[in-house]
Amino acid sequence: MSGQRSWLAVAIVAGLHVDARRAAVEEILHTVPGSVALHHDLTSAVDGTVHRTVRACDGLLSSGDAPLVNDCACCALREDLVPELLRLASEGGCRLAVVELWDSVEPQAMAAVIAGAGAPLVLTGVVTAVDPALVLPYLSNGDDLTEVGLAAAPNDQRTVGDTFARQLEYPTLIALAEEGSCGEDVVCADDADHALLDQLTPGARKVPGASGELGAALFAGFDVTAAAARVHPACALLPQECDEHGVSTFVWRGERPFHPGRLFTALEDLTCAAARSRGRFWLADRPDTLLSWDAAGGALCVQPAGPWLAALPDAAWEMVPAERRLAASVAWHPEHGDRCQYLTFTSPGLDRDGLSALLDSCLLTDEEYAAGRDRWTQLSHAFDNLLDPVTP
Repeated sequence: MSGQRSWLAVAIVAGLHVDARRAAVEEILHTVPGSVALHHDLTSAVDGTVHRTVRACDGLLSSGDAPLVNDCACCALREDLVPELLRLASEGGCRLAVVELWDSVEPQAMAAVIAGAGAPLVLTGVVTAVDPALVLPYLSNGDDLTEVGLAAAPNDQRTVGDTFARQLEYPTLIALAEEGSCGEDVVCADDADHALLDQLTPGARKVPGASGELGAALFAGFDVTAAAARVHPACALLPQECDEHGVSTFVWRGERPFHPGRLFTALEDLTCAAARSRGRFWLADRPDTLLSWDAAGGALCVQPAGPWLAALPDAAWEMVPAERRLAASVAWHPEHGDRCQYLTFTSPGLDRDGLSALLDSCLLTDEEYAAGRDRWTQLSHAFDNLLDPVTP
């Protein structure tokens, strides 16, 4: 048909805060003409299927079931999502397809699926819907998703806290739940709640609920490559120093490597010191490995994130994303290159001095540092079981 749109705008709405997410989707459907919402309900996975619905502002358009893939509800979502979006594109008449993700599904994985499909699908926006009053309770929740019925796969080992943190930190938009009159059974967000959310999401635009701004904001465009770089341990956009309304962000940096034994002993205290902490670090016995630090809800995930750039031959640098080369060049050390300690801690009631003293005590002493790299690699390999688990 002449003049028919040759592409379909697709936006993702994510969030563990179900009421806030649903309200955001309803606002979009009622303010963007020609918009539809596509949702895969993973709660039906126990019966062997994932239930799909497509609806507009005036009601349900279609529904169906997608079979599990490899006994994995999230895998079924991936397999069914793109064909359903392509069907909407081919039928025409749809201006915006809103993919409302189920509770614990993280937007980064789905954004990659949609962007990877190519034309006629164009990912134009990613938003996480949030109730500011629930940020701290969810971030501090160390329950496994399996324990609370929110696991997306049989082997899902995520917790509520770390899942919520990643949902917050990936998108460029945060949709705030509307704050109406607060009754006795409703907890309203205060200044501290908003300060915590702001410190956790640097650079993200906050869109107030029921403002009518969300629909238009989701057409601004979304760069999947830039978003991935923004959360990658090697070049992540981390929170900056801040202290507001009783909520603080402490940024700790160091040049020397950590003593593996002393850091391992301090892990529990460091993990529980803040509602959210993240960053990158290096160990004396693994001087060429960039390690990521990701903690929320009292649970810590430490993982190898590839080599430091300084450990790579010059010829390999061309294969490294420009965002990472730029991040490394900002604080390049004449001896260590991009190897560094860069950790951020965000929480109400943060003990900055205590954290700083504990972290400093985990670095190599003058004598240990002067002994040189060959001696460093002979120190206790306290992280081996954590970083190199033995497969049974």
